[in-house]
Amino acid sequence: MDNNNMNDNNNMPPADKIIVALDTDNRETALLIAKQIAPVIKTVKVGMELYYSVGPSIIEDLHKLDLRVFVDLKIHDIPNTAAGAAKSLTKTGVWMWNVHVAGGLKMMEKARESAQEVAKSLDIPMPLLIGVTQLTSTDQSTLNEQIGINEPIQETVVRYAKLAKAAGLDGVVASAQEVPLIKDACGVEFITVTPGIRMTDSSVDDQVRITTPKQAVELGTDYMVIGRNITKADNPYQAAVKIINSFA
Repeated sequence: MDNNNMNDNNNMPPADKIIVALDTDNRETALLIAKQIAPVIKTVKVGMELYYSVGPSIIEDLHKLDLRVFVDLKIHDIPNTAAGAAKSLTKTGVWMWNVHVAGGLKMMEKARESAQEVAKSLDIPMPLLIGVTQLTSTDQSTLNEQIGINEPIQETVVRYAKLAKAAGLDGVVASAQEVPLIKDACGVEFITVTPGIRMTDSSVDDQVRITTPKQAVELGTDYMVIGRNITKADNPYQAAVKIINSFA
């Protein structure tokens, strides 16, 4: 782990805990939303839809807006391929990117080592590297009957979190509901990034293991990923401010 990247998350302002998911296939739409929320939220997520539609140049565009970028591609491949992807992502200077823990210990270690090599050779900060445990759209029956893991979902998430820590990752992606268990198993400094965040008056869409922003903070999460509640609002800036105020 790179201690320069570790934050005193307990004292972090609420707005700094929010990562806005720019889930669109359109560069102009993504940048418009980014500009609207930039006065109050400084971190955005570039996921598969946007990255695969417009390419890595979107990262540079967002950096020009003085935003931190989390690239969410959930790398899951053989160790050498994961290492190559790690090098490519680290070169872009992003703040955070992720792998899928299901790829195994060796894959995660190779990805981390490759990222460290690039960061050192280019003299740039080491990005935060986190591992996906189980998607927040996964429920107990999906885990058992379709994925084929025959244990309670919380046990799977914690087991994956321990594996990510053993590989030297900085943290994991999980539901906020599992944050206390992860912190207990891996330490309070082990970062949790939590999707599945919804306001009480919004639809859950395809998410299953969800919480409100205030509940996520109370459960001890470090960062929460919020998409549609902000990006689909008539006024993303006002929606962002409303969510920030909901922490009070």
